Amino acid sequence: MKNSLRVVVIGGVACGPKAAARIKRLVPNSEVTMVDRGSIVSYGACGLPYYVEGTCSKIEALVETAAGIPRDAGYFKRVKGFDVFTRTEAMKIDRKNKTVLVRNIDTGKEDTLAYDKLVMATGSRALQPPIPGRELENVWYMRSLDDATSMVDKIQAKNLSRAVLIGAGYIGVEMAEALKERGLQVTMVEVFDQVMPQFLDPEMSMLVAGHISKKGVDLALGEKVLAIEGTGSVSAVKTDKRTIPADLVVIGVGVRPNDELAKDAGLDCSPKGGIVINEFCRTSDPDIYAGGDCVVNRYIDPAMPGPVYVPLGSTSNKHGRVIADQIAGRAASFSGITSTGICKAFEFNIGRTGLTEKQAREIYPDVETAIWAGADRPHYFPGSKNLIVKLVALKSSRKIIGAQIVGQGDSSKRLDVAAGAIYFGATVEQVGNIDLGYAPPYSPPIDPIAAGAHLLANKLDGIAHSVSPIEAKQRIDGGGVVVLDVRTPREFNARRVAHPDVLNIPLDDLRERLGEVPRDRDIFIYCGVSLRAYEAQLILNAAGLDRVFFIEGGLAAWPFKTTSSKQS
Repeated sequence: MKNSLRVVVIGGVACGPKAAARIKRLVPNSEVTMVDRGSIVSYGACGLPYYVEGTCSKIEALVETAAGIPRDAGYFKRVKGFDVFTRTEAMKIDRKNKTVLVRNIDTGKEDTLAYDKLVMATGSRALQPPIPGRELENVWYMRSLDDATSMVDKIQAKNLSRAVLIGAGYIGVEMAEALKERGLQVTMVEVFDQVMPQFLDPEMSMLVAGHISKKGVDLALGEKVLAIEGTGSVSAVKTDKRTIPADLVVIGVGVRPNDELAKDAGLDCSPKGGIVINEFCRTSDPDIYAGGDCVVNRYIDPAMPGPVYVPLGSTSNKHGRVIADQIAGRAASFSGITSTGICKAFEFNIGRTGLTEKQAREIYPDVETAIWAGADRPHYFPGSKNLIVKLVALKSSRKIIGAQIVGQGDSSKRLDVAAGAIYFGATVEQVGNIDLGYAPPYSPPIDPIAAGAHLLANKLDGIAHSVSPIEAKQRIDGGGVVVLDVRTPREFNARRVAHPDVLNIPLDDLRERLGEVPRDRDIFIYCGVSLRAYEAQLILNAAGLDRVFFIEGGLAAWPFKTTSSKQS
């Protein structure tokens, strides 16, 4: 490869700087130039809600290295060895002559940059739904450092106190916590009937919604925003069901890829948006690469129809590395994504990887799921907290194809195990047998992800017979079933499923009281986490009762109303 390799990088947030820096490491004599239309490059956009919340005390930390050095144009020139031009917009790509026309936004001066290899890392922009009033003052999208700093300044200077979040995805959930911590009243409006509708299955979403509600966030689910009202600045948000007072609005209904420059250059793009790349992050032009939020990705499962758009900073950095390796002549590829994501809602940790049950059933005819609930550490260890794990697998291959993990316990380490399992095509048995780290401060002897895999294996083998919380609620409301609580009377009186005729027979007494259990109806059993309920199912099966099912996750995963003797 010739020493005078010229590389132009368009975009300077995540993928762009990663690609540019690694190209200079691998090909020191190359001429690398990065342009970005913003004034700040290489900033941690995912940290913006935490600045608003106050966890991150200064906004400058989001553009600094771990050593506190600002990642500005001078830093990249001195330390990384490549040129950075901010406030510089790429206007047009001339693929025939291999040049990029750029314009300085402040001066209007245009210039032409020649390239041997071009990297497109143009990112994404916030979706702006056609809602009247979105141009009013105090409406934010939370995409830039200025969004975060101006919001905090306004809250403090104008004493803003009533926030409405439009959209209940990542941005909405994280900003709900941030603004509540700031002392604001918060209402979250979502057109779908659940929080994180593209991320979680309904029963897992309901658990998250319940926790958010307990923290004082008002949820307006299944409501469509018709307008943002106000004169000059925001005063209210009008939905199809009500008018909500507001002096601060955050719109977080998703993002769309910045692919217009690529389209104008004749590069292949997805009809739904996003530059199409192959496993080498190469576009339809062999000398142009692309990565980050501007591209669509291959999903790791080949059965997934078409590319998917899942913009994440972690993926952007992986793209940047692969692009640099390819340009430097090294063997590298990006095999695809599993849609892994995680976020925090107050004390709740919310993670998902792979396909949801809904997605899986749209693709495969033989899907099985299981919901496990329990503690992230032994019950006797201080700080032990609950987790709810939902696994999705194929009956035929027994491979795990999806996982969702929510709760106050440590979901991240279990999520990463599940992501690795899906990436490498592991079965439920293989996940259950992974040699995971164990000590009481970190995990029970059988880790929650392994316990969930064991439960799913038992279902696939016909040993465990269970129903999801949603199915159980539908059947219970429909009548004609027996609801059996196998906890102690003390537990039963403190809290139980809201049903007038719950039968309470403690597990310890079940064998002696089998005659009290009706044999002519379906029996739905539960306990705290349904471990005792599973044991009860086996006892009843052994006694000749075959219409027996335990409710997965027990009360820990029960997202519906409960009652107690005091309430009765």
